[in-house]
Amino acid sequence: MARVKGAVMTRKRRNSVLKAAKGYWGAKSKHFRMAKQAVMKSGNYAFAGRRMKKRDFRSLWITRISAQAKVCGMNYSTMMHGLKKAGIQLNRKMLAEIAVSDKPGFAALADQAKAAL
Repeated sequence: MARVKGAVMTRKRRNSVLKAAKGYWGAKSKHFRMAKQAVMKSGNYAFAGRRMKKRDFRSLWITRISAQAKVCGMNYSTMMHGLKKAGIQLNRKMLAEIAVSDKPGFAALADQAKAAL
């Protein structure tokens, strides 16, 4: 049986790692061993970052809602409790968008939340 040599696949695998490490600083973009470690680490950061992004945006929305609720004379928790009691089902993303772009509309929502309490 003929012997299979692995040079082609090895080169292909190494080139794909080096391509992923393109633009990294110093030897991390040139030497395979360092590039492999850097690519693995950056993959871990990317994985964690996709989850952190969701948390960061939620906290941003809550901050925006809270700031506009204070202008309307209530704090964030009472605003959300009032909206829930009033039967208004808006998520935080949409509430934050309304707080930024449509202040009179947000004030109307705040009035409904106050009335429900």
